[in-house]
Amino acid sequence: MRWLWYFILYSALGFLLEITFARLIGHPKRDRKCFLLLPLCPVYGLGALLILRAARPEGGPLWVFFAGGLAATAAEFLMGLFYRYAVGVEFWDYSDFPGNLAGLVCPQFAAVWGLLALALVYRVHPVMDAMASAIPDWLGPPAVILLLCDALVSSAALRRSGTTEVLRWYAP
Repeated sequence: MRWLWYFILYSALGFLLEITFARLIGHPKRDRKCFLLLPLCPVYGLGALLILRAARPEGGPLWVFFAGGLAATAAEFLMGLFYRYAVGVEFWDYSDFPGNLAGLVCPQFAAVWGLLALALVYRVHPVMDAMASAIPDWLGPPAVILLLCDALVSSAALRRSGTTEVLRWYAP
């Protein structure tokens, strides 16, 4: 059950990171969630899970940087393919970056993910692990149901509309 909480917590943290990044660079699209209701970016949840499996701290910081960066880049590529081909939308596009692969990943952001992997493994995860272990087990099934329902409804809405703007139901 703890891995479910890791996924949810890191997806929420990724949402906050995306909002902060959008505001720092002055991007016109300031809300960056991927679900209709829940403030989550599942690419960060999946990326964090893969980092935690691949980038063990015992390997040292260089290992965590490279293995974590590769794991997060793999998550970004897989989620990008899912959004592009299964759902019919694109949340990000790295086509303007040199060395990009199908506009879904690029070396520049792979390096950023490596740096974030260092922060995750050595600083963030101990806090998240404590938070996840404090969540009662009985909340697991309702969380799974809510997550799956929102994921299905969000995917259907995105597929039907063909745009991520459909997730901004609260915007004027």
